[in-house]
Amino acid sequence: MTIDNRIQVVLIDDDPHLRQALGQTLDLAGLKILPLSEAKGLAAQLERDWPGVVVSDIRMPGMDGLELLSELHAQDPELPVLLITGHGDVPLAVQAMRAGAYDFLEKPFASDALLDSVRRALALRRLVLDNRSLRLALSDRNELSARLVGHSTPMLRLREQIGALAATKADVLILGETGAGKEVVARALHDLSSRRNGPFVAINAGALAESVVESELFGHEPGAFTGAQKRRIGKFEFANGGTLFLDEIESMSMDVQVKLLRMLQERVVERLGGNQLIPLDIRVIAATKEDLRQAADQGRFRADLYYRLNVAPLRIPPLRERGEDALVLFQHYADEASARHGLPPHELQPAHRALLLRHTWPGNVRELQNAAERFALGLELALDNSADGSGGTPVEVVSGGLSEQVENFEKSLIAAELARSHSSVRSLAEALGIPRKTLHDKLRKHGLNFGDSSHGEDNE
Repeated sequence: MTIDNRIQVVLIDDDPHLRQALGQTLDLAGLKILPLSEAKGLAAQLERDWPGVVVSDIRMPGMDGLELLSELHAQDPELPVLLITGHGDVPLAVQAMRAGAYDFLEKPFASDALLDSVRRALALRRLVLDNRSLRLALSDRNELSARLVGHSTPMLRLREQIGALAATKADVLILGETGAGKEVVARALHDLSSRRNGPFVAINAGALAESVVESELFGHEPGAFTGAQKRRIGKFEFANGGTLFLDEIESMSMDVQVKLLRMLQERVVERLGGNQLIPLDIRVIAATKEDLRQAADQGRFRADLYYRLNVAPLRIPPLRERGEDALVLFQHYADEASARHGLPPHELQPAHRALLLRHTWPGNVRELQNAAERFALGLELALDNSADGSGGTPVEVVSGGLSEQVENFEKSLIAAELARSHSSVRSLAEALGIPRKTLHDKLRKHGLNFGDSSHGEDNE
């Protein structure tokens, strides 16, 4: 149990009459208070960023005020603690101030003195938490920029959305093509949330055999089925207190979808072969590369589960929509690979840049990362443009002087266009944006042929 963030003052005194009198003073001033008769166990009930202050007597049975101060400051050294001392306990008060107490009040004291000290402490607490929040936001922004590299508008928007959603308890549905980085986004949501110290459990539903998916997710009791000799804790239960990431959720069977919907709605899980409902405190992040609404319309995905998951959708833009992010990402991964292999970094040449910008990246960031690894190893930069309609013709750029690189790049561009099955030399020349005579010259220079005789000059 944690103390509500609406509580502004925790008041601790073992004297019921004094506790009531001080409580009335604070209550009449419009402050939300929680009166307690003992200090033991208070630290465990206060979250680190609790926005209030503590007022406590020093001399109390059990845990005294100095012990409480030490325990609270071990958790948050910036939490204001005001201590009340009896007449003649000034040396004890001095000790308390040296130990980090915000203020001390010597009995008897005026009500105004208590209110003034509490209000100043609350103002300081607000300032501390505002600064802490700002530092965390800046840290999170830097961390997100390191994980999700890119300066394009779609990536800036994605990082903003992640920052906003991470602080909430909402389940999230990540939409993205293969290789777009869905698990990277899921981990960022977890690591920037209040659950960061809890488990992050990732499971690919598409990689699980139908015969084991329920046992993997929900767990089972001994004897639940043939071969179930001992209890197994499922992924849902294992993720308790943290985040569960379900990738390729579209591949789940209808039966499993029903159970998943129940878990999402009731936040309980029941192991196979068991009767006990186990309460869960988890955040579910699902991911898919399909249009779940369309799948629901076609009867391949439960519509009620789709609407339950689609509360906070998060779309990852494919690499082809991110402009020059491809260059930034490629250099980033190439530098990482060079450092990992102990090799000197390679700089992108103009021809490399042109090739990277022209490519449509059907495999998204995963494809780019592999290409960057090969580049870092000194291999030729060859990209498969089969998804571009070029029939799978690899486009290559080799290292060398500028003139040689331009020649090779020109040849690769013409070869790629040749593979698109143009009906005439004229259409090929128009696609390349050059006159037909120039095209003939370049075909001859690079040893390329337009095609068989049916595509000859008659079709120009």
